[in-house]
Amino acid sequence: MNSYDTIIIGGGAAGLSAALVLSRARRRVLVIDAGEPRNAPAAHMHGFLSRDGMPPALLLETGRREVEGYGGEIRRGVALEVVRCGADGFQVLLEGGERLGARRLLVTTGLRDELPEIPGLRERWGRDVLHCPYCHGWEVRDQRLGIIWNGPQTVGYAQVVRQWSGEVTMFAPKETLTNAERTQLLARGITVVEEAVDHVVVQDDRLTGIAVDGGTVVACEAVFVPPRFVPHVDLLLRLGCEVDDSGWVITGEHGATSIPGVRVAGNVANARAQVITAAGEGSAAAIALNAELVDEDVRNAVRDARHGVRA
Repeated sequence: MNSYDTIIIGGGAAGLSAALVLSRARRRVLVIDAGEPRNAPAAHMHGFLSRDGMPPALLLETGRREVEGYGGEIRRGVALEVVRCGADGFQVLLEGGERLGARRLLVTTGLRDELPEIPGLRERWGRDVLHCPYCHGWEVRDQRLGIIWNGPQTVGYAQVVRQWSGEVTMFAPKETLTNAERTQLLARGITVVEEAVDHVVVQDDRLTGIAVDGGTVVACEAVFVPPRFVPHVDLLLRLGCEVDDSGWVITGEHGATSIPGVRVAGNVANARAQVITAAGEGSAAAIALNAELVDEDVRNAVRDARHGVRA
């Protein structure tokens, strides 16, 4: 069975950043990448210093080359199961039946965005249906923007989006907003449409409006939706990692989980992590993992020396 110092499950910014640090530390590292990045629909990413505007796919391609340049391994595939293997190791089962051993694990499997069930919404996701104003607000500044209700957090979210345009319309079902919320929205010039959204209007492959119940169409050039975030934690749950009441992995410093030797980084534990944040978390987790491995190497060396075994 192939064995590694660290197996990283997830080949996005967090996983590749960690792999870069560990491979440069001369660790034997494998990244298992399912090839389904969350930001795949987006043409560009923003807010990443020195990489602003870079296509997400290009960032990952560049990262993979850098990792492999230091001897790190990257394999396209899906990890089906992770189990403890002895006191200080783990076994990873891949789709196809191969089993791999690891002294440490880093899980960077990200999350999925749950959107309202509105016809046409998912198809425009990452193009002119957006979720992060800090990622995409500048590109749609001063345009006619819509905000679609997706839970109580939408009110505060709409106030943030207002920073990028003076023409903002919020769509909320009837009897959803409180008087105070309605007053706050109107005070900042946010138009409130209290009708259920029927569908997204698209013409010539461009979003042009939001149709509400009754047939009225409100002109919009881009729409923001605060999605519900669902972390990809199935592997971690089956391994026995503790999660909070909302289903998020409970973490300590630098992504430590309740299972010794297992850490997480990026959106799998931090819904707000942008690409640059995820990369930073991956780097920090990698340094912590290497420190653990060094401590283990020292213990093993002392044990071997006592038994007359040369390193």
